[in-house]
Amino acid sequence: MAYKMVRLDKLGKVITGNTPSKKKNEYYNESILPFIKPNNFNAVSISCLSEADEYLSHSGAKVGRVVEKGAVLVTCIGTIGSVGIAEKDICFNQQINAIVPNENFVNSRYLAYAIIKKREQLKAIANAPVVPIINKTQFSAFEIPLPPLETQKKIVEVLDKAQGLIDARKEQIKLMDELIQSVFYEMFGDPAMNPKGWEIKKLGEVLNKQPQNGMYKPQSDYVTNGTGTPILRIDAFYNGKIENWNFKRLNCDEEEVEKYGLEVDDIVINRVNSIEYLGKCAHIDKLFEPTVYESNMMRFSVDKKVINPFYLSRLLSHQYIYNQILVSAKKAVNQASINQQDVKSFDIVIPDIHLQNLFASKVNEIEKQKCKFIESSKYIEKNYHSVMSLAFKGELF
Repeated sequence: MAYKMVRLDKLGKVITGNTPSKKKNEYYNESILPFIKPNNFNAVSISCLSEADEYLSHSGAKVGRVVEKGAVLVTCIGTIGSVGIAEKDICFNQQINAIVPNENFVNSRYLAYAIIKKREQLKAIANAPVVPIINKTQFSAFEIPLPPLETQKKIVEVLDKAQGLIDARKEQIKLMDELIQSVFYEMFGDPAMNPKGWEIKKLGEVLNKQPQNGMYKPQSDYVTNGTGTPILRIDAFYNGKIENWNFKRLNCDEEEVEKYGLEVDDIVINRVNSIEYLGKCAHIDKLFEPTVYESNMMRFSVDKKVINPFYLSRLLSHQYIYNQILVSAKKAVNQASINQQDVKSFDIVIPDIHLQNLFASKVNEIEKQKCKFIESSKYIEKNYHSVMSLAFKGELF
């Protein structure tokens, strides 16, 4: 049974936030009410809004926009459709619209889930050429399906349970990453302190393939029809390993593939980026087909009799190496860079190779378990979206 579609402004009071003048210190000199901005939202699920990185004083709150616990807030400028619920009295800025729901008609969590379900429609409305924006009039007129209150509560109960399973899986995945870090410290100690007295060498001393910058190709050489050669880009890897194998593809000749083709156990490192991402690296532990790498990174390989490339990728992802990068980085407007000599000059802690290999083996087992959690999470999320679709079509209850 399809539910009646109802405008948001028929379900409660719609309020657009504002920012009290920054010129008046008295508005910000006390931490009385959280001042919520888009960065305080979870981009995927319902955010519980109770804390912020900025607060307003009593006088600041008087000129701000205040909503009570239970109000539903939605980002409507820049980032569109992030949704949160006020856990206590809060203020919020002009990028956010809030609905103070009439509890006789709509449940706060149902309202939040309904907006999340229709997030893509919100984004379509906000399709501005420069900064996406939904004004108060457009937001007020936005419609959601509205079943009876008892049905709303049942839908919320089901979706909360499903979201709880998703959150639990994400926490397990996070714990796997923390376990890897714990194993690293247990086996090798903090590399910055080197409490176990391991040998330290320059990275250039343990290379068997020198650093080489990647290839640049114009956008016209990229293809979308499934042909061509996959190219590794920096958005594909994180924390020392490739997380996303869905690479873009481009046209390369044999000579280019020969020159820029990756090999198993290569390491790639980002050489040009904003300073916080400079030095981001990955160990190439497998390849499914000939693959090249882009120009803003370099690749090299090491003597595996001396250093395990998997161990090295974890070390290169450590703050110990990042601190060295900060010293050698060449900074420009909005970006920084390191060169091949900088990379070869890294001080590398080199534990016993048997211990390095044991670390790689242990982490491999942890990663296998992590992969199971990730696949399970994908399955749970797929079911969650299916249930959500049925719920708002009126086919669940």
